[in-house]
Amino acid sequence: MRKGEITAFLSIVFVLLLSFVMGILQVSSVQRSKSISRLAADRAVYSVFGEYHQGLLEKYHVFAVDGSYGTGRYEEDNLIRRMHYYGTGSMEHEITAVQYLTDNSAQAFREQVLEYMEQRYGVSLVRDYTGMTARWEEQEVQGNGMKEEQENVRGQIESLEERGQDTEELTESGENPFACVEQIEKKGILSLVMPEEMTLSGSVIDLDTQTSYRSLRRGRGVFPARKELDGPEERLLFNEYILKEFENAAGTEGQEQSEENAGEEGKTQKSLSYEVEYILSGKESDKKNLESVLLKIFLIRMALNYSFLMNDSAKQSEAETIALTVSAILLMPEASEGIKQAVLAAWAAGESVMDLRALLSGKRAALVKNSENWQLTAAALFRLGSAEDSHNGTDAEGGMSYEDYLRMLLFLSDPDDTAMRTVDRAEENLVSEEKGKRLYADQCITKLEIQNTAGLYGEITYEFPVCFGYQ
Repeated sequence: MRKGEITAFLSIVFVLLLSFVMGILQVSSVQRSKSISRLAADRAVYSVFGEYHQGLLEKYHVFAVDGSYGTGRYEEDNLIRRMHYYGTGSMEHEITAVQYLTDNSAQAFREQVLEYMEQRYGVSLVRDYTGMTARWEEQEVQGNGMKEEQENVRGQIESLEERGQDTEELTESGENPFACVEQIEKKGILSLVMPEEMTLSGSVIDLDTQTSYRSLRRGRGVFPARKELDGPEERLLFNEYILKEFENAAGTEGQEQSEENAGEEGKTQKSLSYEVEYILSGKESDKKNLESVLLKIFLIRMALNYSFLMNDSAKQSEAETIALTVSAILLMPEASEGIKQAVLAAWAAGESVMDLRALLSGKRAALVKNSENWQLTAAALFRLGSAEDSHNGTDAEGGMSYEDYLRMLLFLSDPDDTAMRTVDRAEENLVSEEKGKRLYADQCITKLEIQNTAGLYGEITYEFPVCFGYQ
């Protein structure tokens, strides 16, 4: 047996070295636990967002998690429970920020749509239209101005009636140039412009249930947002998405796309047939939406047609002859000049009716009228809307189609209203297709920030945020 000894200095060094090693081991253990907690939270939130609504993606190319999971009953605890299911059962979670599909006038919806359209078609899809936006705005102003001309015609008719003259005398004599204007006033524009082969949809919806009308759940927190959302190119690109994904009255490309999305087995009956018209007008029935859109196009066409009539000497002479005939029948020769102006406006309205018939039949209407592409003769004006009326409108090569006018009206509409009504249609169509499941767009989550608390060692806890969002 030999005696061993250690100096006090060496003992202190040994204790310090042992403490350092143990400290390093504990720190490593804590850091490892932190990393495991972060990985577990990341994996869980990725898995939660991997449960995106499949129909919303497949049909409308938008990612979002249905926070109610098909029940229509949304609770933030639904997300917490899904996080625990995916391996964070030992952690505590608090949702500190959340973005829904409808927040800020459907900002997230628009961002994803633009991303899809840019990747699928590119900005070149709308480049040809960017130079036309100023002309569209000018046409809208001219169309609004034609409301006064319509009122003038109506005022002229009322003036005749106040003076004891009835336009029925003109109708009986076959010389009533105001017949179409009177019919539009009494029965609406649809009574004159619907093609024979077209059946008017009678579909009606409850506006109170639509996203753009009901009280919506609001998100909280701040998330990165796309800077250019309402520029001309972005608006045009979003409008092209609407025209491609939703149906309209003329049965254009939106219908074909919709039928492709519907699958091979029977196609689901949608709650509205004229979806683009609803996005433009926001009314409860197909009939009202179509009528609203057609009236806007009617006024724009009337302005163009009236401009041609005011500069065509031959048509001016014909209008003067008609005015003299009308004033003679009504025994009011002194009113011939006023009647002439009313006849010109009524003739422009009649030509606009012909244009709308052509548009609804899938044809094109000439942007600028001339003596060659003018459709309605003076004699045909008297018969417009009667049993003898058989004109359907001609196809003008190089003219504008019904879809072109929808594109123009979409650009001239408020982009926030357009986006929210687009969400209306997407939501309701998906509910119709997935019977038994309820979807609310303001419960669909696109971005999420969660504050997590994990237990590490003894009473040591670790708090850290996790953020995820669809881009």
